Amino acid sequence: MVHADASKFAEGVTKEEAYEQVLLQAEGLLDGQRNWVRKLLPRVSHFNAYTYRVWPRSGFYTLDPQNTGKPQLILGPFQGKVACQTIVFGRGVCGTAALAQATQLVPDVEKFPGHIACDGDSKSEIVVPITIGEGDLKKVVAIIDIDCAELNGFDDVDKKYLEQLASLLGRSCDW
Repeated sequence: MVHADASKFAEGVTKEEAYEQVLLQAEGLLDGQRNWVRKLLPRVSHFNAYTYRVWPRSGFYTLDPQNTGKPQLILGPFQGKVACQTIVFGRGVCGTAALAQATQLVPDVEKFPGHIACDGDSKSEIVVPITIGEGDLKKVVAIIDIDCAELNGFDDVDKKYLEQLASLLGRSCDW
C-alpha cells in the first residue's frame, strides 16, 4: 500500500526523479482498483505536490458518456481555478488532443489557434490523451490537462512521463 509520505519529494529532486516517483506511486495506487475516479483524484494532488509553483491548474477531462451528437469531454477531477465544463473534440488544446489522439505540447497558448482561455495565468500547456483499444478501435476516454504560468513550461521530459502515466491509466481503469 502506498503511504501518504510518498507524495512528498526530497529537496533538490530532478524532474525525472519526481516523475518516476509519481509513476511508482500510481502503479501502487492502481493495483487492484479499477475505478477511474479513485485513480484520477490522487494524481491531481500528486502533480501539484511537486509543481504547484508554476502549474496553476492540472486535472482531467473525461469522455462525456451522453451521446450529444458530437464527441465531447467533460470536466473531471482537477485542481486550480474554474475550468471549462465541456469541450468538443477538435476545439482548443484539449479538444485537439482528443481528436488527434496525440499529445499537444504548447509552448505559448496565445499562439495556439482556437485556444480556450479558462485561466489568464496560463502561458503554456500540455494535454495528453488517455486511450483504450488498438488500431481502428482505439479511442480517447480522458485527457490529462496541465497549464503552466510560464512560457515554455513543458518539454519532452514532461511529454514522456505524462504519456507513460496516461498509458498506465488507460490500461488500469474500467472506462
